[in-house]
Amino acid sequence: MKVNLKSGIDKLLFGMKQNDVIAIYGQPDKQYKDEDDNVIFLYNAQKMRLTFYQDEAFRLGYIMCSHQDLEVFGKKLIGKNSHEVKKELAEKGLTTFTQEVFDTFENYFNEDHWLILQTEFDEVLKIEVGAIINSKDEFDWKF
Repeated sequence: MKVNLKSGIDKLLFGMKQNDVIAIYGQPDKQYKDEDDNVIFLYNAQKMRLTFYQDEAFRLGYIMCSHQDLEVFGKKLIGKNSHEVKKELAEKGLTTFTQEVFDTFENYFNEDHWLILQTEFDEVLKIEVGAIINSKDEFDWKF
């Protein structure tokens, strides 16, 4: 599964509607609404959580994934040392990360690509990617 920075993951593109995603992966294993009335799809086999934004006509705007085969720039990241991953990403131009600490977890956020590396004990556990907001303060939908 490939992370397509600024666009999505695998065959998923930011801006897709729920039916577009269902046509690719089938019905989600679980579906619910969050506190903001966004629709959340969970796919167990892909280890993905998809968020469809209520205030954007339920377009796919955010993806969280912890699948072992997830790749960024052809490199698998899940389970790898977070410092090594940040070095590899820096070689590809992703050099600026803001760090947030939550108990034993650390998140590394690159705003230019709306990429978050969620780590614990210096190991990458999860990747989060979101749709980019353009200079007009609007989402840059890819679908």
